Amino acid sequence: MAKLNDLLKSIHVLDAWNEKDLDVQGLAYNSRDVNEGDVFVCIKGFKTDGHTYVAEAVKNGASAIIVEDQQEGWDTLPQYRVEDSRKALAALSDAFYHHPSQSMKTIGITATNGKTSTSFMTDAILEEHGLKTGLIGTVVVKYGDYSEPTKLTTPESLDLHRYFAQMRDQDVSHVTMEVSSSALDLNRVGSVDFDIVTLNNISREHIDLHGSFEEYFNSKASLIRNAGEDKWAILNLDDPYSASLIDETKAHVLTFSVETGDGDLICKDLDLSTGRAKFTVEIRKPFTAGGTSYQPQEFAIELSTPGYHSVYNSMVAVAAGLLSEIPISTIQQGLKGFGGVERRFEMVFEDDFKILDDHFANYGNINVTLSTLQQMDYSNLKLVYAIRGSRGVTVNRENAKAIVEWAPKLGLTEVIATVSHSHVTEKDVVTDEELRVFQEMMEEAGIKVDLYKELDDAIHHALSEAGEDDVVLLAGCQGMDPGAKIALEQLNKTRPEMDEEKLFKPLKNRVAGIL
Repeated sequence: MAKLNDLLKSIHVLDAWNEKDLDVQGLAYNSRDVNEGDVFVCIKGFKTDGHTYVAEAVKNGASAIIVEDQQEGWDTLPQYRVEDSRKALAALSDAFYHHPSQSMKTIGITATNGKTSTSFMTDAILEEHGLKTGLIGTVVVKYGDYSEPTKLTTPESLDLHRYFAQMRDQDVSHVTMEVSSSALDLNRVGSVDFDIVTLNNISREHIDLHGSFEEYFNSKASLIRNAGEDKWAILNLDDPYSASLIDETKAHVLTFSVETGDGDLICKDLDLSTGRAKFTVEIRKPFTAGGTSYQPQEFAIELSTPGYHSVYNSMVAVAAGLLSEIPISTIQQGLKGFGGVERRFEMVFEDDFKILDDHFANYGNINVTLSTLQQMDYSNLKLVYAIRGSRGVTVNRENAKAIVEWAPKLGLTEVIATVSHSHVTEKDVVTDEELRVFQEMMEEAGIKVDLYKELDDAIHHALSEAGEDDVVLLAGCQGMDPGAKIALEQLNKTRPEMDEEKLFKPLKNRVAGIL
């Protein structure tokens, strides 16, 4: 509980009507979640406007409302007008829960690709050190014995600050969280006290939401640009957009590279022959984080997670570990013991041939995935591609372009494609235009397309042709979520002699595609 006037000190109120200093029991941005004595914050969303639900909120017990537009017909209801109700919700939430993110070291990770894997890697390093940690992201929110699947990469600000408060109450000392461009744009991470921030990479994604690539980049970049002078920013010199932010933040900057050989940390002697990276990290310049000073030195890293992209993700995790004053030996152990995140270049079957499962989201992600395959030893590649639905022609053309560019390097002359008819919701249905642009680009490149309406049939095609030392790549976002489960079930039928527990082990802790 809090006093309304105390909470209002955290925001800039433009106008007020029927002012009262009330006892606030809670906050809500959804009228259905309002309880007696709550303050209802009216948010203008993409599909609905919270201002139209004031009557329902009052019926459910709202004692005051925060608005962007004055609501007529409420002569006794306290109203407070603000310029941006989303920003106000974040500040009010932080104040209501007594600024919980200030009580722990908070690490914010943004990128087009790799946010989830990087956050899980970082958390693995922190846990290896015996710290009580929290993790917030695309797959799950977890802390202590609590975990739940998530609906948004970054929760709405009220939910986020509540999570932080719950973590604080359980003595969590370090929180790693994914920060999406939408969250930055919509102030979902407003009033979060980030100690370490990073922008690993950026490529064309969510352009329709942001209007242009420049606006998308500016949303991502705001996490770095807004970092305070007592904070740290980890920047990737191999990515020109990340590198461009070095002089655009007040934070201390720690740079790294995998390819250019520049930066404070560099990756050397990279070996990806098995698909799982081994390399050396060199600290090239001395730096001090907290009470720990690092001198120039080298140390070996061995990853259990496959993929070239895992090298970049792990470099961020190494940097975050060093800045969190984690011993280098613990960083090494944490990364080696980390088994990976579902659907991020995940090996779900390794026997006479391999099955890899990857979310293959966009041009940048596809490039990294296929460049890893180029460095692996295998016979033939069977690509099962779930066309990305309802993301627009631009994204699908660029995804097809990436496949076309890599096809000759990988000896790929055929793609097994599917629209995953029975395995996508309405918001992920492949449109006729998206299918057409994919087929046209494949045809122009001379790549044969075996198109299937159903995901099951596409996977069956690939498995029936897979030979010894081949790789079957289950590639795609929403339409391929159940792909690994389908593939392993098909193998179970054709190879009844296999140990079922071992075969289905990769699905044991899955969130996506298990139903």
